[in-house]
Amino acid sequence: MPHIQAIGFDLFNTLLTIEPSALEDALERLIHSLNLSGITVGMESFKKAHMEAALRFINGTRIDGRETHNRFWISAALVSQGHEIGPDDSRIAEAVDAYFSAFMGRCRLIPGTIEMLRVLKGTYRLGLLSNFTHPPAMREIIDSLGLTPHFDVVLISGELGYRKPHPLVFRRLIEELCVHRDQMLYIGDDPEPDIVGPRQAGIRPVWFTYVRDKGVPSAPGIAGVMSEDPEGDVTRISEWSDLFSLLEKGF
Repeated sequence: MPHIQAIGFDLFNTLLTIEPSALEDALERLIHSLNLSGITVGMESFKKAHMEAALRFINGTRIDGRETHNRFWISAALVSQGHEIGPDDSRIAEAVDAYFSAFMGRCRLIPGTIEMLRVLKGTYRLGLLSNFTHPPAMREIIDSLGLTPHFDVVLISGELGYRKPHPLVFRRLIEELCVHRDQMLYIGDDPEPDIVGPRQAGIRPVWFTYVRDKGVPSAPGIAGVMSEDPEGDVTRISEWSDLFSLLEKGF
């Protein structure tokens, strides 16, 4: 079995969690921003319209893997309520920024994460690959938590134009880490993007179940649910000490 030379990581619920209240606060900030800019919407009616639009666009990404963006969801929700405002309107851009401001200061590193990365950094090439629609917000989050310097590569679906589990994003990760796919592991919590995706790209996945096993509360994704448990045998770890044990055994 080829020697492991690189490790890729998911971000949310793998390296960090978000307080459960963040998503609700984010929507309220979004709506407040729209109202301040002169686009009057009702709190509950817009929340419902926004969720329906978001789910529609997210489900659309499953067809061809192309990433979506919050501005499309907001525009669609507004149109459904009688506001003919396109996704590139500056007022929507301001609302997007307001939405993601709710996540700042509400993200928490999973215990031991920085220490784990510091130990691995000298031996392995490290990559971060995350599904995230608005890259500036994600980069601000990882910078604020001190994660950025530990990675050789940071890839965000909103910049790539495609999202996990599409093979293109994993191929890009392999290329930028300058390794063969057999020499790499990918670690993540959500079975469809983080187990099925790497497998399709020929990368060995590792299922990280710390949040699930410890009952740690976290904000759900926009779809509100995680994909079903992975099929077949998959290596599963619950803490970073488990990862070190795997690597020591020559996994």
